[in-house]
Amino acid sequence: MRKLIDIFNNLKYMFSHPLNRHMPLKTLIRFLQWQLGSKILIGSAVVPFIGGTRLLVKKGMTGATGNIYCGLHDFQDMAFLMHMLKPDDLFVDVGANIGSYTILAGGVCGASVLSIEPIRSTYECLLDNLYLNRLNNLVIAKNIGIGSNSGSAMFSESLGPGNRIIEKGGAELENRVSLESLDVLLRGLSPTLIKIDVEGYETEVINGASNTMMANGLLAVIMELQGLGSDFGFDEDNLHAKMLNHGFKPYEYKPFERKLVELKNKDDKSSNTLYIRDIDAVKRRVDCAPTCTWNGVQF
Repeated sequence: MRKLIDIFNNLKYMFSHPLNRHMPLKTLIRFLQWQLGSKILIGSAVVPFIGGTRLLVKKGMTGATGNIYCGLHDFQDMAFLMHMLKPDDLFVDVGANIGSYTILAGGVCGASVLSIEPIRSTYECLLDNLYLNRLNNLVIAKNIGIGSNSGSAMFSESLGPGNRIIEKGGAELENRVSLESLDVLLRGLSPTLIKIDVEGYETEVINGASNTMMANGLLAVIMELQGLGSDFGFDEDNLHAKMLNHGFKPYEYKPFERKLVELKNKDDKSSNTLYIRDIDAVKRRVDCAPTCTWNGVQF
């Protein structure tokens, strides 16, 4: 019964996805093809992504298979990245997983990327995707975690995209990983866009990024704020206030209209929170960005 509920919820999400709404039959076919094909899949499959890029995907890679079904599993945030970044920019991907955002930034936009993934097995998949897309000259990948200070921490190893820092030992497979702060890692560098997805540890990432957050060149931050910070004793309202103090405001991006809508607070969105500081500069970028296409749908 639980499996049927999961399938129903997945289909509901896919059919309502902005890139799938007008092609339910094609969406269902893609779902069935991957579901059936993955049953006999040994190792990884190479699948088309966006703008001529490709992804190596294994069975069970939740975010990556979302790209198979929907083109861009985080449509608003990924489209914002593609519309905003330019070849001379630096994108920092904190919690890169297998590299979906990294590949879009480097392979589609031509931007330089610092891609950070702490889980060794996932990091190796990230490297495979960089090699597959010939992005080694644009992307520097680091197998470390990001925190407020230099040090190390235990990370889970068996939770897939939900792998995270473990403050107390658990039943999961775990591994000790080096930690570094963004301020130390980015010393002398000025990113244009940062994405932070670290399963509730975002507060510590920002605590170690005061200089980075104040850099004039930093226009926007995409950050996962969905309540997981409470698992570490963090109040995400305090983190939101800190972002406001750094001059950022929360926005929602509407890719088809190239429209940015200021939000009253971070909770007005159920997905990641997009923080923007220089809204005029960002608007100029997204207004003149090239059109992107997936399965005949333009945005």
